[in-house]
Amino acid sequence: MTSALQIAEPPVPDRQRSEIHLRVGRAIDIKWSVDVSSTGLLAVTALVSGILLSTAVLVHSAVREGRRFPRWPR
Repeated sequence: MTSALQIAEPPVPDRQRSEIHLRVGRAIDIKWSVDVSSTGLLAVTALVSGILLSTAVLVHSAVREGRRFPRWPR
């Protein structure tokens, strides 16, 4: 005899999966699939955020230097 506490739904997998199938004409046929865990998705988000923040700092310093040396050869 089983009780209601013993019967449970299977756990939800901790993975995100995506697939794309791209066909261009008859010559090109590309299939991609990505399988990422939640922690991997968080790591990718942190890396992209770091890249965007560092790009903003580089642009700011380039603009500042451009104002400092207006006749600098470009």
